[in-house]
Amino acid sequence: MTSQVEHTDVGAYALGILEEPDRTAFSHHLATCRSCTAELRELSGVADALAGIGPLGDAGHDAGTGDPGPTEVVDLLRRRKAADRRARRGTFVIGAAAAVTLVAGGIAVGSTISGESGSGSVPVGHSAHGPAEDAYRAGTPLAGKGASGVTGGLVLETKGWGTHAALELRGVKGPLECELIAVSRKGERRVVTGWAVPERGYGVPGSPEPLYVHGGVAWGPTGIDHFEVRTNGGDTLLTVTV
Repeated sequence: MTSQVEHTDVGAYALGILEEPDRTAFSHHLATCRSCTAELRELSGVADALAGIGPLGDAGHDAGTGDPGPTEVVDLLRRRKAADRRARRGTFVIGAAAAVTLVAGGIAVGSTISGESGSGSVPVGHSAHGPAEDAYRAGTPLAGKGASGVTGGLVLETKGWGTHAALELRGVKGPLECELIAVSRKGERRVVTGWAVPERGYGVPGSPEPLYVHGGVAWGPTGIDHFEVRTNGGDTLLTVTV
């Protein structure tokens, strides 16, 4: 499978709608790809939301509303997957999250994935970027102070539940495991999100594209002192003061 299909299949694999040959092949791929494994962990909430929805009506429709039930939604997603196997993983999962929101009467899966509420449909002219990059490009970045050769920044968005943070990171090589950590004005620390850096790295010669990730913390921006990007070895790669 190509790298594009691999990233597409992360979302489909998390939702359990890959056909058996593709599911077996992707299971083998996960054993050697730390990047896809990290993405799969991020999507576990979507899979849990789908698994938690039971039948809403005898005919597969929401009783009394005429809305499609979970079975019909899953069938729709399977048909979409077969027709557009090379769609970007982020767009596919946002569409799935929006479908779950419709069926379950307001499950906030879309907010978890994209930082925005699900719209119920994906426009034909959707962005070619992932949700983290879209969030970063839409805001005004706070520049970070990095270790030697490392650059990056954060875009913060105030939410009712806390703060959504989108990170751009350049100048890192792997293999590494990293975390974005929020530090409050009281000195408390919370992990916002985590990821793996493959050997080729991000934003370096031979692999010029930066890394974009996003996540959330329960504190509002006024309660946050700074953010840190730290490795599993305890090194600080980037510090962003709020």
